[in-house]
Amino acid sequence: MAKQSSIQLMTKGSIAKQIIGYAIPIFIGYLFQQLYNTVDALIVGNFLGQNALAAVTSVGSLIFLFVGFFNGFATGASVIVANAIGAQDENRTKKAVYTTATFGILLGLIMTGIGYLLTDQMLMWMGSPQEVFGLSSTYLKIYFLGGFSLVLYNMLVGIIRAGGDAKHPLYYLIVSSMLNVILDVVFITVFKMGVAGAAWATIVSEFASMFLCAVQLAREESILHISWLHLTLDFENLKQICIYGLPTGLQGCVIDFANVMIQSYINSFGAAAIAGVGAYSKVEGFIFLPEISFSMALTTFVSQNEGAGQSERSRKGILFGLAAALLMIECLGILIYLFAPTFISFFNQNPEVIAIGVDRAKI
Repeated sequence: MAKQSSIQLMTKGSIAKQIIGYAIPIFIGYLFQQLYNTVDALIVGNFLGQNALAAVTSVGSLIFLFVGFFNGFATGASVIVANAIGAQDENRTKKAVYTTATFGILLGLIMTGIGYLLTDQMLMWMGSPQEVFGLSSTYLKIYFLGGFSLVLYNMLVGIIRAGGDAKHPLYYLIVSSMLNVILDVVFITVFKMGVAGAAWATIVSEFASMFLCAVQLAREESILHISWLHLTLDFENLKQICIYGLPTGLQGCVIDFANVMIQSYINSFGAAAIAGVGAYSKVEGFIFLPEISFSMALTTFVSQNEGAGQSERSRKGILFGLAAALLMIECLGILIYLFAPTFISFFNQNPEVIAIGVDRAKI
């Protein structure tokens, strides 16, 4: 194979060390991402009030519905690229990499177009109350304008992580998170842009992380190198990405669609209920970080080892990863249960909002 400057094969060595070493940077990266999503809500709730907090948090389930579906294809792409790397098939790897990048651009454009055009209709389907409808619409339309960069970022990160590199995506998420917090403060408190400022801060930071990934792959000296002026689609690889990615995306949509239905029901109780449950959802997001981190670690680990014909090593890695993730999830769940009132009060000082958020956390 060609020179592998950043590729790390996971087909040899300690299973536990490799999975934990890969999962920890992902966990830290998503921790920063969850923190900046939480800071969004903190700044909005404390500077713009209850209705703005309700507007921003109530659309979270709808955003996850879109992002979860398209992220399924990023997972499928990561499986295909990692499998080709594990098999040490340079030609197949190059085709998979270029197909992933090209398909990512197309998917990003699709998400941006559909999301922006259907924003108001989707909010009406969800029964968004009058006092938050306009704010939610503003936030969501701006967010979908940046949907392209979010989808392409996830596809490019899938390529990078398929090569066993979890550290560079971590660095990019840290930069993105810090940028988002700074822009949140500037746009909301200095330029008085309201919820639009929170949305613009998010999409600018997402574009920054996408750009950093694109630059890394353009400078790669390994088989993961991408020449952005010569993108191509290999239909056999595209078919395989869809075979793995579509079921994953649809699986995520089932849960996210259920959350949209639940959010629609919550919307009928007004802004305080929306804000309270929305504040809790930001805290709840931390519980899912171990599952996300270890599932991504196992995706690369298993794909590389299956490509190398090491099924028994894959099985051992799956068992270890599941046990480690479950332990971390339980520890975080207990922590959030014990300190729920303190966490919820950070977002808004309205006693009704705090009480609703705490009730949701305890359940």
